[in-house]
Amino acid sequence: MAQKQPTSLTYRDAGVDIDAGEALVDRIKPLAARTMRAGVLNGIGGFGALFEMPKGLREPVLVSGTDGVGTKLRLAFDWQRHDTVGIDLVAMSVNDILVQGAEPLFFLDYFACGKLSVETAAQVVGGIAKGCELSGCALIGGETAEMPGMYPEGEYDLAGFAVGVAEKSELIDGKSIVEGDVLLGLASSGAHSNGYSLLRKILAHVDAKPEQDFHGQVLSDVVMAPTRIYVKSVLAALKAHGRGIKGLAHITGGGLLDNVPRVLPSNVQARIHRDSWTLPPLFAWLQQSGGVADAEMHRVFNCGIGMVVVVAADQADAIAQTLKAQGETVYQLGEIVERPDEQAAQVDVV
Repeated sequence: MAQKQPTSLTYRDAGVDIDAGEALVDRIKPLAARTMRAGVLNGIGGFGALFEMPKGLREPVLVSGTDGVGTKLRLAFDWQRHDTVGIDLVAMSVNDILVQGAEPLFFLDYFACGKLSVETAAQVVGGIAKGCELSGCALIGGETAEMPGMYPEGEYDLAGFAVGVAEKSELIDGKSIVEGDVLLGLASSGAHSNGYSLLRKILAHVDAKPEQDFHGQVLSDVVMAPTRIYVKSVLAALKAHGRGIKGLAHITGGGLLDNVPRVLPSNVQARIHRDSWTLPPLFAWLQQSGGVADAEMHRVFNCGIGMVVVVAADQADAIAQTLKAQGETVYQLGEIVERPDEQAAQVDVV
């Protein structure tokens, strides 16, 4: 009796479509090409991305950061809003390395899914490329991983990696911050990419619909507004005012209460005046709808302030004007005061 010939299985049978992966690379290449800058030595598609160290720096220091988008992705899946989460991905890393005075040089991304949708992935990477353009860094590489059984259909995860450079003598570390310095706040574009687990719980609690009206806008547009990228405006202020800028804090997870202390010496605290800016409608609505206490709001959300800049008092007005000229909305939030003892909080919202 003739033995039955075994079935010839393929990678596609196992759930991985190599052709789709190659089609995505073809879609990505022109997007990445728009982000190229001096220093890039090769393009998308190689095994490793090459970038030449910028010239003109005496003691260059590389500054790196990595982050994701968090549970904002859940809304991207549910509401089919994939075009801006890539901007969020870039923003979270480049804003982080910016606070040490670094200029972002290049970015790499990691996109993982169960079944690759070329259209969805191209929308996501299009957002990543846009974020790189906004921050002046090059998208020079990444990884697309199709892993059947690891993610439900239609879902994916993102991670991003940014590398920047700063002159060693010009690194911003907050050590020069003293009593009397001024806190400037740069307005956020919304919830950015933090607090979305609580935000989604509030949305469910009030049975909010993505298409409903919110102050003349569609609610999903407000909730999914991409994270503001502060790179070009802050770098311009650093170039113009140098050591007048003593500290920078990116207001991400932990909000104002946990992020500002990360740049403060232990002997001072930040006094923030709650009446120095108006809580944007999104945050006022979230607080009211969820019955969220003030302290919880300040620790979970950015509450309308995406970056805090600590500046010398005698340069506060000039630095604020430079930032405004770069398109930022700037608030004078408060000042640096003496910390009464080690038990006192480093941020006092009064």
